[in-house]
Amino acid sequence: MTEDERVAGLRQALADELERAGDLRSREWRRAVERVPRHLFVPEFFERTDIPDRGTLWAPVRRDDDRWLDLAYRDETWVTQLDRHLTPRDAAGPVGGDPTSSSTMPGLVVRMLEDLDVTDGASVLEIGTGTGYSTALMCERLGDGSVTSIEVDPCIAANAAAALRRAGYAPNLVVGDGLDGDAGHAPYDRIIATCSVRTIPRAWLVQARPGARVLVTVTGWLGGYGLALLEVDGDGVAEGRFLPGTISFMVARPQAAPVIGDERWGAAFEALADAEVRRAAVGPDVLRDWTGAFVAQLAVPTVVAQRMRVDGGPWVEYCLDTASGAVASLTPERGGGWTVRQAGPGRVWDDVEAAVLRWRDAGSPPQERFRIRTDGRVRSVWFDGADGPVSWASS
Repeated sequence: MTEDERVAGLRQALADELERAGDLRSREWRRAVERVPRHLFVPEFFERTDIPDRGTLWAPVRRDDDRWLDLAYRDETWVTQLDRHLTPRDAAGPVGGDPTSSSTMPGLVVRMLEDLDVTDGASVLEIGTGTGYSTALMCERLGDGSVTSIEVDPCIAANAAAALRRAGYAPNLVVGDGLDGDAGHAPYDRIIATCSVRTIPRAWLVQARPGARVLVTVTGWLGGYGLALLEVDGDGVAEGRFLPGTISFMVARPQAAPVIGDERWGAAFEALADAEVRRAAVGPDVLRDWTGAFVAQLAVPTVVAQRMRVDGGPWVEYCLDTASGAVASLTPERGGGWTVRQAGPGRVWDDVEAAVLRWRDAGSPPQERFRIRTDGRVRSVWFDGADGPVSWASS
């Protein structure tokens, strides 16, 4: 078997797998998966490895690894950058770091492209070129001239451009802030983001044709995510719904949570020292629940959370409102449950509890029951409860 035959077989097997899983649902996108060589877009990547006493590390996988080609066609997300600068070629062995760019698992890429519901001749704006694999799939399906893709990281953008050329594709590539869109190739019939956003930018809505669809993961600083599919009207207002599933992407860099320094956390601890104590109606475990975290951050969109432990004591959850300076702490009780302390100009955890209890009283509806509306300035998210809509607005 030649290498070309082996690669063709791997692409065929990947398409079969994605179709069996229900992610690949149309003849057109199947043809794209069968034709686009994913291995050209992941010539090297990091594989997660957990080493006792060292935690999570990332081991580089390169072309000279016997497993590389087979791994490239697995339905897996492969990390391609750590800490915004470290690539596999920079690592001699397993290294630590936080993923900052990746090649998303093909099943999720294809599922989102199916949900986008493109038609022949549609013009698509992609936010986040990444490795360029999803860009190539769209070029294969729609033609190079119909695809515009934006990447904020110049090094990642250069690698993607080179991979796209090797694979025979020439979309409109832009290096810049994807939140600004690209007016030069507007208007767009479809907009898709492979990063998550706290707020859907006004620029996307202005650059969209009436009736355009926007598919984007909405997130917040408490780690909740929801994949939203919206339609833009003639006035630049978008409304839609959240789709089922647990999908998350790295947040767009300009909308990432601010780094809270030791000095500010120290001031928060001092403010809590004399705060009144009460039993919490909702514990911080809600922040580990998929929809619960999403609901909590709707109520407190500028709050960040961090678990800390002092001198071998219990793990305490701290919540800090980066806008107002209000702070709360939740401490586990010996017999179960949690106590809460709050200080500052607001009551952070009161707001979380109010939102979560309203959601629970309505039967804890899943995210696909939620809807979203935005003009790029003010955003509303709601679900229909027994007594009418339960909604949250933010700007």
